[in-house]
Amino acid sequence: MKREIIRTLDGSTTIHIKDWNESYHSKHGAIQEAQHVFIKNGLALFENKNISILEIGFGTGLNAFITYLESKKLGQKIAYTGVEAYPVAPEELTAMNYIEELRALNYQSFFDAMHTTPWEQENSIDNDFVLKKRQQFFQDIDDVAQYDLVYFDAFGYRVQPELWSTAIFEKMYRAMKKDSVLVTYAARGVVKRSMLEVGFEVEKLAGPPGKREMFRARKH
Repeated sequence: MKREIIRTLDGSTTIHIKDWNESYHSKHGAIQEAQHVFIKNGLALFENKNISILEIGFGTGLNAFITYLESKKLGQKIAYTGVEAYPVAPEELTAMNYIEELRALNYQSFFDAMHTTPWEQENSIDNDFVLKKRQQFFQDIDDVAQYDLVYFDAFGYRVQPELWSTAIFEKMYRAMKKDSVLVTYAARGVVKRSMLEVGFEVEKLAGPPGKREMFRARKH
């Protein structure tokens, strides 16, 4: 499928898949979306704690990198697992402007390390952030009670409804610890019904720029 690098409305870049008219991040602002959905409504709930995170859709590494930066402010130690079926090409990664837009020039080496370290093994990005990237289809995830927080950042329901099925959310529920949280940019009724069916408590929150609502789900 044809892919192109585009600039989103907050100035940050993303990858756009022309055939689907679908992007890796919101066209209204890639960085703004990540900070609102995954940091403000997810990571910030675990201030001063050591937590394990599962990201569904590692993609460009934007969510992982922002999590790394924000965890320093929040006093956290992070064990981060990013699942991605189709890793992004190196030439696409070098076209991303996240370092500049986040004013994180001092952390360039850490962003680079997230992408150059080997897949399928734990890599210490620094003393407080361990990253494991897994090349895996979401339906093959079989973790049990491993994660405090899940970033559910799959491609949208419009283009890949199978990734938002009850079967997938059963896997998420099983992978999560007690009193854990899942956050996603999605807010479709069919997605909420799948979440409720597997046992999540679901709340609707204000969405990021360009999107009215989003979901946060809890496992008690």
